[in-house]
Amino acid sequence: MAVTILSVIQVIACLFLIVTILLQKAPSRGLSGAVSGQQETFFGSNKATGIEALLANLTKIFGVIFVLDSLILVLLG
Repeated sequence: MAVTILSVIQVIACLFLIVTILLQKAPSRGLSGAVSGQQETFFGSNKATGIEALLANLTKIFGVIFVLDSLILVLLG
């Protein structure tokens, strides 16, 4: 019974994770931004606001749920 509930949670978390990742805006810096421009967004001079911040936080939450649920299912299985 517990494995079934955790499997359903796994599928729901997976679907929400896919949706939140696909709804995020893609970075358009190209290769030069990938090599040299990461420091400015990492340290917060270009913080996302509004819906981008919400989607980033939801992605982190659903990612953690997905990983923890995967580990629990492996330990139970």
